Amino acid sequence: MVDNHLSMITKKDKRYPELLKKIKDPPRKLYYKGDWNSEIFENCLAVVGSRRMTTYGKRVAEQFVTEIAAAGITIVSGFMYGIDATAHRAALVAGGRTIAVMPCGVNIIHPAYQEKLYNDILKNKGLIISEFENDFPPDIWTYPKRNRIVAGLSKATLIIEAATKSGSLITANYAKEYRRKVFAVPGPITSSNSAGIIQLLKDGALIASKARDVLDHYNLI
Repeated sequence: MVDNHLSMITKKDKRYPELLKKIKDPPRKLYYKGDWNSEIFENCLAVVGSRRMTTYGKRVAEQFVTEIAAAGITIVSGFMYGIDATAHRAALVAGGRTIAVMPCGVNIIHPAYQEKLYNDILKNKGLIISEFENDFPPDIWTYPKRNRIVAGLSKATLIIEAATKSGSLITANYAKEYRRKVFAVPGPITSSNSAGIIQLLKDGALIASKARDVLDHYNLI
């Protein structure tokens, strides 16, 4: 049965994620649906990328996330179509857990056509979370706010495909600001989805050519 019960946790609660508490402006409240268990936050990886995902990006996201989630890493992403949704789905297929951070209240399924993914996350002991209350609608400014939570919950961030003005780069910049590792998957230089990746690598992001490059950062196996 899907747990559609809406709950809320404050920064003063001992169950509040420790890593998120350490960022410059942690949310005072988090609204959520799903199985809030401190264990889910122990080893989180943010996986984000282009909404205009290519066949290459989809294959890479599925390959990387399947292996990483199967190793016990919680996959955190922003629930948007493209790389985000692919990462959530791959984590579920691997039998892992995933956290969707919404740019709106958790009562809103955004985008609406991803209702099945939303429910599957809840069915598989995952979480839907947001700092925005109930039916708060998404807006231009809520996406960057969401991105800081995605990065803040995670020990590292993995970027798979990003154009020069991709929102994924905002998440990567937050991760760098929080002194978390940033991994980027190389792509074909002829693709516009590689422009942001190339910039990240020039700026010091670590190359991820296989899932093991990311897993080694977590020292789990």
